[in-house]
Amino acid sequence: MKVGVPKEIKTHEYRVGLTPGAVREYVAAGHSALVENNSGAGIGATDDDYRKAGATIATSAREVFASSEMIVKVKEPQRSEWTQLRENQILFTYLHLAPDPEQAKGLMKSGCTAIAYETVTDAHGGLPLLAPMSEVAGRLAIEAAGAALKRYAGGRGLLIGGVPGVPPARIVVIGGGVVGTHAARMAAGLGAEVTILDRSIPRLRELDELFEGRVRTRFSTIDAVEEEVFAADVVIGAVLVPGASAPKLVSRGMLSSMRKGSVIVDVAIDQGGCFETSRATTHADPTYEVDGVIHYCVANMPGAVPLTSSQALNNATLPFGLALASKGFAAVLENPHLRAGLNVYRGRLTYKAVAESLGLPFSPIEQAAA
Repeated sequence: MKVGVPKEIKTHEYRVGLTPGAVREYVAAGHSALVENNSGAGIGATDDDYRKAGATIATSAREVFASSEMIVKVKEPQRSEWTQLRENQILFTYLHLAPDPEQAKGLMKSGCTAIAYETVTDAHGGLPLLAPMSEVAGRLAIEAAGAALKRYAGGRGLLIGGVPGVPPARIVVIGGGVVGTHAARMAAGLGAEVTILDRSIPRLRELDELFEGRVRTRFSTIDAVEEEVFAADVVIGAVLVPGASAPKLVSRGMLSSMRKGSVIVDVAIDQGGCFETSRATTHADPTYEVDGVIHYCVANMPGAVPLTSSQALNNATLPFGLALASKGFAAVLENPHLRAGLNVYRGRLTYKAVAESLGLPFSPIEQAAA
């Protein structure tokens, strides 16, 4: 199969769909790779590095989209990209369709087969292609919070870890999944006072054992969220409902009771965000203020550390991408985990949570492929 890698075009997105090492794996498996020139610049990979790995270099994204049977990306396609997709072409990337009806309709109109990294599953019920970027985003969330807390950035002027004789920041993490765990790990490592809220008692037990008392755990109720958020210096939104829009757990009205200069980091922004006042921002302009509370809502946080992120992402996606390249759509029908990743097929939405979030018809794959 001819696999295409266009350069990412979101603001300050430096990751790449396939690293030279991943290209070499595709070529060794008998496939060809067409990579847009300078796609790897953000990770320090030159066009010659890709040529040595066996790729052909394209002079434009248009050439990549026109010539490839499968497109491998990182971020969801932008309008200029989804209009170039076509029927029977496979798109393998993050999609995050639930809060993005325009993209969903664009992909449906194209007739392509769109498989979302964020809904591919594994044998343990996990999300193996979302996990590596969730790990990165969770850790970056604390770095972002630390920067936003600085007085010149509009924050309280608070050092996350404090110093002897001065208390550290109080950090509340809403959601005890991969993002929340890694955010808590970073925050606790810096010496912050950390609380994780989650609605799963078994998960709270696991977190209690994992952190050995260094992090407080609390069952998430309306009362608990309010109490913790109002007392927090930083609130990390780390809630995930696979494929669906994130629930709004902190309302606009709650902001007035939060500490002035406190910081919200909404890592769930790709799925619409879990704070009512969240709106997607970019690395070029990452924060804004509402009612005295600093909001950090960058939708592609891992793009800031593309070398780490691209390598981690490629490690996870490679087995699935190779299966798609070898078998095409048949791999989706044969592999239940890839099938869980299928969001759009021949103009139909095939992921129920996405369809429900968008208020559009849902077509099970058996029906869509009939």
